Amino acid sequence: MSQTSRPAAALPSEPTAAQKVYRGIMEELEHHRLVTGQRLVETELAMRFAVGRNAVREAMQLLAARGVIDLQPNRSSVIRELDEQETYEILEVAEVLTILAVRAAARNFAHAPQAARLTEAMARLADPVLRDHPGQFSAARRAFYRALLDVAGNRELNRLFPAISMHIIYSQYQSPRLRDLRLADYAAMYQAIAERDEPRAEGAARDHVDKVREAVRNLMAERAGAGSR
Repeated sequence: MSQTSRPAAALPSEPTAAQKVYRGIMEELEHHRLVTGQRLVETELAMRFAVGRNAVREAMQLLAARGVIDLQPNRSSVIRELDEQETYEILEVAEVLTILAVRAAARNFAHAPQAARLTEAMARLADPVLRDHPGQFSAARRAFYRALLDVAGNRELNRLFPAISMHIIYSQYQSPRLRDLRLADYAAMYQAIAERDEPRAEGAARDHVDKVREAVRNLMAERAGAGSR
């Protein structure tokens, strides 16, 4: 009887040119070097990332699918800018999915192999150095949610959660106050999850989205007031 050989493990592949542009734009958005409403000129992007224009076009399609940009016929793409209704709709969806995630994570925390990674991600988020580095804070926040979703163990939730356009909200409504309240809320969610308290985890998630909603509402009012002077 012959022995079937196993295929060799694939080596990690280098990012494609389109992925390079996609990741670069996401990073610049997180570091606030790009802002909502800003146009992305194809020729400038090709020069900045040293890629061909086809790669830029492919990256634009990826970003549009993620809800980061709006594609406009015969015009440069633009970083998506949310109106008030869209903002609240996104937060409504975020609330439901976050509650599902934290409840599942609390239920699984005792036996999930990724639990230690969630603890490490929370410790990284709590590093005070991150307060003045929006890009690093965003990266730590992503790591926290990735670990949270892995502990939750729901594959459909893992697929849907990254599609929520919270990255656009946090780009459009930049504020140290908003970053501080998010950190306190993540700590509350983590504590409830670690103690395997599903109802408290749900309450912490609900409170978190309510606070973000209120902070955004206040920022809208402040900007409207400044604009009328």
